[in-house]
Amino acid sequence: MVNRKLALKIRKTHRYLGLFLGIQFLFWTISGLYFSWTDLDEIHGDYFKNLNYQPKSFSGLISPSDIATTEDIHTIELRDISNTPHYWVNKNQLYNALDGSKKSNITEQEALYIAKNHMKADLEILAIKQISETDKHHEYRGRLLPAYVISYKTDENLKAYISTKDGKFQTVRHKNWRWFDFLWMTHTMDYEGRDNFNTIVLRAFSLLGLVTVLSGFLLWYTSSKSVKKITKKKD
Repeated sequence: MVNRKLALKIRKTHRYLGLFLGIQFLFWTISGLYFSWTDLDEIHGDYFKNLNYQPKSFSGLISPSDIATTEDIHTIELRDISNTPHYWVNKNQLYNALDGSKKSNITEQEALYIAKNHMKADLEILAIKQISETDKHHEYRGRLLPAYVISYKTDENLKAYISTKDGKFQTVRHKNWRWFDFLWMTHTMDYEGRDNFNTIVLRAFSLLGLVTVLSGFLLWYTSSKSVKKITKKKD
């Protein structure tokens, strides 16, 4: 049987580990509950989107080989920008799909046209602005810049993002998504990019959490009256 001095050390270790890790355990529990009770379609903002939208069909398009570019074409996508078809070539440049001319960044009106196609018709636009940079904590991080940010008059602080470079509807962000993003950060303990499960902090807390649980089992073993009775009988 474990002697009293060792039992006190185990108890003290368990107590301080629990105090140190308690806040993170609480975040893990709260975030886990939130994720398990949350509809991901709602987090993605699907109820703000026009899910019945179908890309428009065009005719009279020129051959990609007639585009005014000296680069070899590796990838090509068709974009509808204000009822005019455009090719998005090699993931870096727009070209008019009717005459092959190069197109610079889309305008605000063109961005509003794209947003109208992808968002529900009853949403009222509050403002539109352009952003050219984001930090690691921005809700539009990791996506193509510059971009137009279209704000809507809603209680959810709804925003739609459209790239100025390729004219693509990128994403929507709203209050519930931001809560999800914050809790996901506390869950992964990646306080920069959110999605890295291999951070040193997470690994350290996971190991310490395991030690805390094991010390709890050991503490129960050293303080259990039933265990003491069994060991005495064996003696």
